[in-house]
Amino acid sequence: MKTPESSNEEAVKEAVREAREEAKKQEEAGDIKEAEEESAAAENQREASDIDVDAKTDADTDSLTRETEEAEEAASETDPGQKESGKGIFHKKKDPRDEKIAELTDRVTRQMAEFDNFRKRTEKEKNASFEMGASAIVEKILPVVDNFERGLSLLPEGEADAFAEGMDKIYKQLITTLTDLGVSPIEALGQTFDPDLHNAVVHVDDENAGENEIVEELQKGYRFHDRVIRHSMVKVAN
Repeated sequence: MKTPESSNEEAVKEAVREAREEAKKQEEAGDIKEAEEESAAAENQREASDIDVDAKTDADTDSLTRETEEAEEAASETDPGQKESGKGIFHKKKDPRDEKIAELTDRVTRQMAEFDNFRKRTEKEKNASFEMGASAIVEKILPVVDNFERGLSLLPEGEADAFAEGMDKIYKQLITTLTDLGVSPIEALGQTFDPDLHNAVVHVDDENAGENEIVEELQKGYRFHDRVIRHSMVKVAN
């Protein structure tokens, strides 16, 4: 049978044990709360760090973009052709030697074209000068041809001596030479009057001829190549 003293001692021990358990529970609760607070603080710090990193990354990106745009603007102002070929500082720069080769090639091509045009123009001017000079000489020879023809036409028919034959041969040789040079007579007799080829000095009424038909050639006209150097003097029927 328990005595009152032993009962009191057990009650004290039980109270002490309960107090210790309560203190232990409070301590554990405090540790858990502290751990939770530390975890929350760490989480907040990590989020803040992420925000700082994102802000720094955005700032670095904005700075790089701004520097890139400034570099592009400076490059476009320095070399307008680079802006057309491709924007940005990351495009490969052209080799100065290639640019120099292209420049020299273009210059040589232009000079060759200019020289070819000069050669053609000079050749054309030379030919024109030759034809002008030759036509001037031919015009001075034509009266001689006229005199040969008049002289030969006055010879009696059926009578020819050595002198007349010699004159005829000289005349034919002269005509052959003029033909080789590009001189040709203009057809007139029986042709319709053409003011570009003929010069009408007489108009006559002729029932046997058509209107504006050439009925008589008074003086031969001649061409030098395609250019008329002397119009034919003709008589035209009305």
